[in-house]
Amino acid sequence: MRHCFRAGIPLQGLKHDLSKYTPTEFIPGAKYYQGNRSPNEAEREEYGYSLAWLHHKGRNRHHFEYWADYNPKVRKVQPVKMPVRYVAEMFCDRVAASKIYQGEKYTDNSALAYFERGRDKRSIHPETSDFLEKLLTMLSEKGEDETFAYIRDFIKSGKDY
Repeated sequence: MRHCFRAGIPLQGLKHDLSKYTPTEFIPGAKYYQGNRSPNEAEREEYGYSLAWLHHKGRNRHHFEYWADYNPKVRKVQPVKMPVRYVAEMFCDRVAASKIYQGEKYTDNSALAYFERGRDKRSIHPETSDFLEKLLTMLSEKGEDETFAYIRDFIKSGKDY
């Protein structure tokens, strides 16, 4: 929530991840909590899928997995370009998650390093991926203050990425 406020999207910060308090997400989150990785990973190890994650990504627009739709031209599901405000929220979420999971080992490069490790495994719209990578790189090179100021100004400008 704090990061969303810094990014100029306070209402999204207040509503961020409220679905985690539903039984479908909360109970597995408590059952599989380990502190150093997502509980969804442990649920996947037990069942081969995570019902909590399927529920979560389908209700929270700051996850790129939400932005996939059937393309009748190619007859398959493909990633869709995300609106700027949700990319900003995704950035905030990734930074916060990196801080939580890495604790004292966190640096401004942590979220970018995690993003780069998963590059070949995700299905995200190329323009969305490029814009998120730009923000994560800016964080790595210039720090939080400059990056959050950039995001606020970018959103206020009404420009598209």
